[in-house]
Amino acid sequence: MAQLLVNGIVAGLLLALPALALSLTFSVLRFANYAIGSYLSCGAFLVYVGNVMLGLPLWLAAIAGAILFAVLAVAIDWLAFRPLRNRSGVTLLVASMGVAIALENVIRFFAGNSPRAYNVAVARPMRFGEIRLNHEQLTILMTVITALVVVWVVFRFTRLGRMMRAVADNPDLAAVRGISRSRVVAYVWLISGTLTALSGVLVGLDANVEPQMGWTYLLPVFTAAILGGIANPMAAVAGALTLGIAEELATLVMPVHYRMVVTFLVMVVLLLVRPWGLFGTRWVSK
Repeated sequence: MAQLLVNGIVAGLLLALPALALSLTFSVLRFANYAIGSYLSCGAFLVYVGNVMLGLPLWLAAIAGAILFAVLAVAIDWLAFRPLRNRSGVTLLVASMGVAIALENVIRFFAGNSPRAYNVAVARPMRFGEIRLNHEQLTILMTVITALVVVWVVFRFTRLGRMMRAVADNPDLAAVRGISRSRVVAYVWLISGTLTALSGVLVGLDANVEPQMGWTYLLPVFTAAILGGIANPMAAVAGALTLGIAEELATLVMPVHYRMVVTFLVMVVLLLVRPWGLFGTRWVSK
């Protein structure tokens, strides 16, 4: 049971960064970014290029890849989403589907469909009593916790965090107070792009790097964000941890390859019973 809980926490942390990125963009832009899975894949492949093809250490390739993809996320916003900024959330959702298809096919064109792996040394797992923790899991724990702490500090104690909260709460009032919405949106894409690229690296470490990796995580990421409260970014982290532990505990009564069924059932129940999430607040469109 202790091993399952540890595995569930690690699985939840893998979902935490993209769920946080999805919730952050939703809170400011009010649309669900369907391309979040393709963003994850694209970030993972950018890091793969730096790590395997250019021979950089993984940590340096991850930093460079995250920065590059953050800039790319802003460029995608300017090309695909900014011209539709005043349209409905459904229109932006459909646009994000187009972005997802385009990114996935670009990855397939340059990288093919074969699974790949990062160039990291093989090491024995560490044991803490009856609990086994491999180096990939330790890397996931340290990276995600560090990223979450940094984002929380930015949200709570910086002017940028106050600006993002103001735009998320009431963009018109924020504009009256002199807050530039376009600048806030650019920072939101920079942050969400960085988080998604880092999550792509961690998913690639945990499994393989391949074009469909983001698609595999799309439903769990959306479920985690909705479970926490999709308009409440930090609550999405709690939703991701809850979902990760639930998936692992479900393996006690069902085969491992049916874990996605748990995610689907959680999504259905949430949409029917509490669509604003466990930790979110109910809001009604005017």
